[in-house]
Parts: sequence; C-alpha cells; structure tokens
Amino acid sequence: MGRKGTYSRREFLGASAAVGATLVLPKNVFAQGSDTIKVGLIGCGGRGTGAVIDAANADPGVVLWAMADVFKDRIDGSANTLRDNLKDRYKVTDDRKFVGFNAYEYVLMSGVDVVILTAPPGFRPAHLRASIEHGKHVFMEKPIATDAPGVRSVLGSSEMARQKGLAIVAGTQRRHDVAYRECMHRIHDGAIGDVVACYAYWNQGGLWMHTRRPEWTDMEWQLRNWLYFTWLSGDIIVEQHIHNIDVCLWAKGKLPVKAISLAGRQARTDPAYGHVFDHFATEFEWDDGSKLISMCRQIDGTASRVEELVVGTKGTSNANTVIRGEGAWRFDGDRPNPYMLEHRNLIQSIRSGNLINEGRQVAETTMTAIMGRMAGYTGQEITYEQALNDKVVLAPDHLAFGPVPVPPVAIPGRTS
Repeated sequence: MGRKGTYSRREFLGASAAVGATLVLPKNVFAQGSDTIKVGLIGCGGRGTGAVIDAANADPGVVLWAMADVFKDRIDGSANTLRDNLKDRYKVTDDRKFVGFNAYEYVLMSGVDVVILTAPPGFRPAHLRASIEHGKHVFMEKPIATDAPGVRSVLGSSEMARQKGLAIVAGTQRRHDVAYRECMHRIHDGAIGDVVACYAYWNQGGLWMHTRRPEWTDMEWQLRNWLYFTWLSGDIIVEQHIHNIDVCLWAKGKLPVKAISLAGRQARTDPAYGHVFDHFATEFEWDDGSKLISMCRQIDGTASRVEELVVGTKGTSNANTVIRGEGAWRFDGDRPNPYMLEHRNLIQSIRSGNLINEGRQVAETTMTAIMGRMAGYTGQEITYEQALNDKVVLAPDHLAFGPVPVPPVAIPGRTS
C-alpha cells in the first residue's frame, strides 16, 4: 500500500526516476507474448471508472490489472462498478490496489502495459512523466496540467515518449469522433475557405460539490472537491472548456498569440466552492488578426450552450455535422462513441506499431486555456509566450493530509 504521510512536491515530481530504469517491451508486444493488455488505473473517480469501461469495450484483450487512488473508498467504489462491468476481465487482486499520494508508483511496477491517468489534472504532469520513464503507453484525461511548469513538463514527457516508442492519447475525444474528423478534413481541404473566426461555448448550470465533513483536513476537502481549486483543476476554462477551445485550434491549425478576458465569480460565491470563477468570456487572437471568441459558464438557471462555430471566407460549420456555404455538406453515417474510440485508436496504434502521440497537441491546447485563465484572473492582455514561460507553481509544496490554505479569489486589475 502507498504511504499516506508527507510527500514533498520535489519527491512527487522526482519519484519517477526511481522506476525509470526498467525494461521497455517492444511497442507492439504485451505481457508473455499474448494479446492481453494489462491496464492500470491511476485515479479511481467517475471519469477513470468510465475510461476503463471504454477501454474494455474498445478491445477484447483489455484486462484491468491494478488500481491507485489517494482514497481507499474511491478504489472500493470503482472496483465494485468495474467488477460488475468487466466480469472475468477484472483481474485486480487486493495486493494490486494501492492507496496514497505515491500509489501510482506501485501501479507502474505491477506489470501493466497501459496506464489510464485520471487523477485530478494537477497531478497529471508527474504521473505522465513517471509512466513514460517506466515504459508505459498512456491514456490521459484532459487537461494535462494546471500551470505553465506542468505544461512544460508534459511537453518534455511527450518527446520522451516519442523517443522511447510509446503511445499517448488524450481525453479530447472530439479528435476521435468520426463526425468531427470528417468535417475537419473537409474544412482543412478548403470547404469553407480560409478560417477567419471561431466561436466556442460551454455554458451550463453548476456541478457537484461535496459538503465538508468535520474530520476532513484541508487537503482531503480540496481533493474531494478538486473542481473548485485551481491547483487541482485549472478552473472551468481549463478543465471543461478545453474541449471547445481544442476544436477551434484544430480548425485553425495554429495557436493564438494572445488573449484578453472578462471573467469572475458572480453566483457561486460560497467558500464551499473554493476560489475558482464561474464564468469567462475570452477573446483569443491569432497572428493574422483573426479571433476565437470563447464563453464558458457554470451558473444554475442560465441558458445552456455547448458547441463550436467555425467561420470561413466561403462558409461556416459547427465543426462536426454541418457545413453551410459553397461546400455544403451534412454528416450521414454511423457515429460510434468517441470515448470508446479514443481507446480503440490508442490500442490499435500500439498493436500496429503506428504509434499515436497526442501529448504536444493537448499540452498546447491546455496552455492556450491557461493563457485565457491568466487573462481572466488579472484583467490584462496575456501573450502565449508570456503564459508558457510563467514560473508560478500552483500546487502546495508538500502533499500531505493537513493544512492547505485556499488562495484568495482573483480580482481582475489587482491580481498579478
């Protein structure tokens, strides 16, 4: 079992070195020369549990081999669900259930072939680096970091994966949706002409919140409510709205150079919701002067809208099912679950040796969203280079179940 005591951030980021010097199997060979793919789950919440089911649906060779989480009750709940769903492909024994901040290390040493990284995003850079150093193929949920140092770490890990012949697929599932892929192919072939503007929306009501219990330390409270703390989630523009931003970057084919944002915390003001904002309205600008207008909101009682719009010189598109204009088109075909397809594409790439590596792509989208958050928090225009080179580390110095002060809510014009 993983230890639960003090675990410094330096130890956490460097722990992977202890497990890095291991034998890496050829990229299309699995344990004992079989077609069985042993999967390890790191982060046993709802998304991680769902990701294992998606992976099992994607390939009959997938078995769940090991699990890790900071909380035993999360492992137990996930295990119950997965045992019922996977049947005889659930292979996790009690000695391969690991608890603690360093539990991920034990999964990596348990004989798995592929790891699913679904702990809160603030942990993703360290988990990814350890996984690649240990020679594992990776599925990792988005976003892949919550600050610029984390993004830079992921960029380095992605290059390491390329050099070591390892696959990385990210949870930006629209990139694997057959309708999005077909539509984007047509956009890139000129169906709407030059892309001159994009609009991205994720507006909805509020999400879950777990009321603090008297016995919870600051750390436990924050981990169980990770959405509401920037060091863990990145705030809503990074954690959720990244999907829509990613589609627009995909359509445009390059990164924006700067951003300005009007954002705040208007309705969700109770300290139970940490210190994150509840809305952002952000203008991203590319080097040719074209704009991405981005809106995200989590406020009950407000109008919902989750979509993208791409505007070209010859037409427009919702980026997945419809193109209007000179190259008019409508998607008409089977549309399998993209959450399953991202795992199928990962596994097929490993089996074939034509490895997918989405690490840089999702890191750059994450960085774009972080740039938008920085613009929102400060009220200033922020450039991509300024954001990428930022040195602020959001995570606490020590990962331990004890006091963790909550930063003040950002105030545009005052927060730097």
